[in-house]
Amino acid sequence: MNETPEKPAAAKKATAKKTATKIATKTAAKKTAVKKTAATKAAAKKTAATKAAAKKTAATKAAAKKAATTKTTAKKTTAGTSAKKATAKPAAKAAAGKTPAKKAPARKPESRAAMVRRARRINRELAELYPYAHPELDFTNSFELLVATVLSAQTTDLRVNQTTPRLFAVCPTPEDMAAMDPERLEELIRPTGFFRAKAKSLLGLSAALRDRFGGEVPGRLEDLVTLPGVGRKTANVVLGNAFGVPGITVDTHFGRLARRFGWTTAEDAEKVEADVAEIFPKSEWTMLSHRVVFHGRRVCHSRKPACGACAIAPLCPAYGEGETDPEKAKKLLKYELGGKPGQRLKPPADYPGQPAPPMAAS
Repeated sequence: MNETPEKPAAAKKATAKKTATKIATKTAAKKTAVKKTAATKAAAKKTAATKAAAKKTAATKAAAKKAATTKTTAKKTTAGTSAKKATAKPAAKAAAGKTPAKKAPARKPESRAAMVRRARRINRELAELYPYAHPELDFTNSFELLVATVLSAQTTDLRVNQTTPRLFAVCPTPEDMAAMDPERLEELIRPTGFFRAKAKSLLGLSAALRDRFGGEVPGRLEDLVTLPGVGRKTANVVLGNAFGVPGITVDTHFGRLARRFGWTTAEDAEKVEADVAEIFPKSEWTMLSHRVVFHGRRVCHSRKPACGACAIAPLCPAYGEGETDPEKAKKLLKYELGGKPGQRLKPPADYPGQPAPPMAAS
């Protein structure tokens, strides 16, 4: 039997050393790997923490930006809402037809003395604006003026002026008119409207003038108002323009402007007359009436006053009730101020406009 010879001791020792070296190397490698893995994990953990912090910072910045945007938007929205409300308010008023785009500043409560001063200044301004103001009925004597004034009820002075030439050619005196056939008289005055009632008044007042006043028109208010169809307005027109007796003529134009100017709040004509008479000296009454009526017919209309073309707008508490745009307001002006014919066929020599045309032949 063959036996394996034993290795020498030196070889055994070398092999053991080699084996130990291998084991040490493996152990060191293993420790290094473990250490490297721990370091890698720590680095990864740090990176994750850094990323989380960065993410948190980004989120914080985004939230701050969003908050700032929200605040700015809210501010703009509030400003826009306020602007919209501010714009909507005058627009709503304009749509209601009460106030134009531009409104006069609110006035403080006015004392009686201040109102009187303002009223008299308005009169002076109107005197400068209408130095040619006059009664807009054609007449040559007190009887013609009386008849024309009665006919002017519920119609224009122009229509009366176009009608009276034929009428006065047929009956120039109270006696002639009193003797007229009613139907013939009605036919002559038909263009003025309400011709039956007016014919009755003319026949009655003509007979009264003939029978009670010797065919003459009386020069006293107390006598004039006893005539059929004659009230205080008609009487004041006749007294002021045929006799030179001061009087305030309160027609629809005068009453409207007296209220707009703040001279009165009354609707009744006699009360308006009394209120205005307390503001102005008696010597101004007749011409004041003409100026106010002129302004009412040309500028301060009932439905749409031409506020933007009104010379006395700064003195008027009612400024803004009508058109305030100057160019648009100019288009609303009438008669000579609008470049159109006036109401009289035979106006005074100083009248700056065109005479009215006669009635067209039918």
